Amino acid sequence: MRIAAPSHGVERIEARFHGNAFSPHRHDTYALGLTLHGVQTFRYRGTERFSSPGNVIVLHPDELHDGAAGTEDGLIYRMIYLPPDLIGAVNDYRHALPFVPDPVVADIGLWQALAEILFDLSEEPSDLIMDDVVMRLASGLSRQAGASPRPIARSAKSAVLRARDFIESHHTEVVHSEALEAASGLDRYELARQFRRMLGTSPHRYLIMRRLELAKRSIAAGKGLAQSAADAGFADQAHFTRHFRKAFGMTPGHWLAMRSASSG
Repeated sequence: MRIAAPSHGVERIEARFHGNAFSPHRHDTYALGLTLHGVQTFRYRGTERFSSPGNVIVLHPDELHDGAAGTEDGLIYRMIYLPPDLIGAVNDYRHALPFVPDPVVADIGLWQALAEILFDLSEEPSDLIMDDVVMRLASGLSRQAGASPRPIARSAKSAVLRARDFIESHHTEVVHSEALEAASGLDRYELARQFRRMLGTSPHRYLIMRRLELAKRSIAAGKGLAQSAADAGFADQAHFTRHFRKAFGMTPGHWLAMRSASSG
């Protein structure tokens, strides 16, 4: 696996493998990808899916999926993990996130936008390139979603952003529902509904993913797994490993080994 340096809040990878590679897991981002060689198979929303070169893969945030090579020839694909914040910001969070029902689509516009930032993982895209690509991806996702997105009230948008900012400022701490109610001005159930519409996941999952991102950076910098887990707010290493596997389909040790291999 090749992992590009994170840029603009976006992760980019290239994966090459045979057989099953990832156990069921879910991201809090859009996972958008191009199959470059072989057949890519994955289970998504209860159905086995297949992608071949020329297709675009579109996985909605917080949707459970796995990953495998569909033939003995193996598989090569590239993916971008795009935070819902970037898609929401294109229309100033006026609408709910676009949901694409078919995770494998033939869309030349999406394919070209992804190709622009995925075909050279060694090059960091500039601000101008990234702005243009995000706009094109947002347009493509809306096009594939079909139905007009539901509007989001300005008051709900402000409440969710306050809750998001509170989580980001306190993600290594225990965050209680009462604190998010106070920060957002919404009761916990309405906040959960509006948070998912805008950001594609729940407040709890958003909190866990911020902790995982912090722990990944710490591990990549050379700190041990147990200390990284504690510093990020996890109860212990086992708690950290369980959430890591749920989010990325592998253990922290496996991820670190692949990252080390990709960097030489």
